[in-house]
Amino acid sequence: MKFSSRLNWNLTPNPLTQLLDAKRVKGVPILDLTESNPTRCGFHYDDAAILSATSSSQSLTYDPSPRGLVKAREAITNYYSRKFVIPSKARNLSDNPRDSSSQKTLLGMTNPCDPNSIFLTASTSEAYSFLFKLLGDAGDEILVPQPSYPLFEFLAGLESLSTIHYPLSYYKGWQINFEVLRESISERTKAIVIVNPNNPTGSYLKKDELEKLNGLCGERKIALIVDEVFSDYANGEDASRVETVVGNEGALTFALSGLSKVVALPQMKLGWIQVSGEKKLVEESAARLELIADTYLSVATPVQHATPKLLAMREAIQKEIRERVEMNGKVLDELRLNVLKREGGWYAVIEIEQDDERFAYELLERENVLAHPGYFYDFRGRNVVVVSLITKRDVFEEGIAKLTKNLQGL
Repeated sequence: MKFSSRLNWNLTPNPLTQLLDAKRVKGVPILDLTESNPTRCGFHYDDAAILSATSSSQSLTYDPSPRGLVKAREAITNYYSRKFVIPSKARNLSDNPRDSSSQKTLLGMTNPCDPNSIFLTASTSEAYSFLFKLLGDAGDEILVPQPSYPLFEFLAGLESLSTIHYPLSYYKGWQINFEVLRESISERTKAIVIVNPNNPTGSYLKKDELEKLNGLCGERKIALIVDEVFSDYANGEDASRVETVVGNEGALTFALSGLSKVVALPQMKLGWIQVSGEKKLVEESAARLELIADTYLSVATPVQHATPKLLAMREAIQKEIRERVEMNGKVLDELRLNVLKREGGWYAVIEIEQDDERFAYELLERENVLAHPGYFYDFRGRNVVVVSLITKRDVFEEGIAKLTKNLQGL
């Protein structure tokens, strides 16, 4: 039987995965430095509050809405209102999104995120699939960053689109290579994807970069898709960074996020798209997105009713995650490993002199320590390994000690 050409990927596991599977079959304990599932990292969740949030009797009634229930979208609007407030007043703001005091921004403007600009999805991956359906025909192209998370090729391929990579260059930090980006745009280009902050480099989009992207998208009539799932996990302050593109008027812009990272609850399966830009384009996009969403109606009712309460829990879990990331980051600093500049997110990129694929394989083979080689994320011209900073502290310390020993050839 001949299957769809959309699935013509090599399905054979890579050597590192094969070795990992073989060790796990034998019951070998693995020090996993790649663990990125927060529910397996020993964080303290308020179990009773989470379960209570999902037990609303309203969930027994099915009342589908293509954009998602209004109460959930209003809660997301309130979440974004905190990203636009004047920092000195932020702690005093009301949780009511209609409260004018919570609508003030750094520019004295109201919160540009309206509930009607939000579309709920079952995940950020589904949000990408909706947008790729919206923007492209078979054979069209989506520009994606390199290095970055190795999911775009699959998401685009399943919509019969092609991914074209544009590089992030590194010099005392990561920047978009606009010269190559501009040259990569063709007549078939439909969107530029930005991950803000990038996974795994942890680099944020800067204000001057957003200005250039707006000009480029307007000139070439293409959309901007910005994945902001890690935006709440900044490493220090930087006035030049873009915390969110919500309300961006310079281009048709789609901001993506979800409960997976904001509340560290990936199992709740709720993501969203926020649409902004020139009014006419926003209205045309929203009408089409509503048709796509109405076709699938994929978001479960219980999580929509739970969203206001779940988002209200975010500060406690985010604080705990930030503390873990900071502690594990200090372990890397104390060992004087060559960690590339990280502005946010949950990952650290460690530059090494050895071939990264061979090093990661031998580290697992000899020490039962799992780290991701840079080629998993399409790093070019650099040998790196990537580790997760939300790994449990004891596992991280032991695993990094063994990684360091192998780097030094001891």
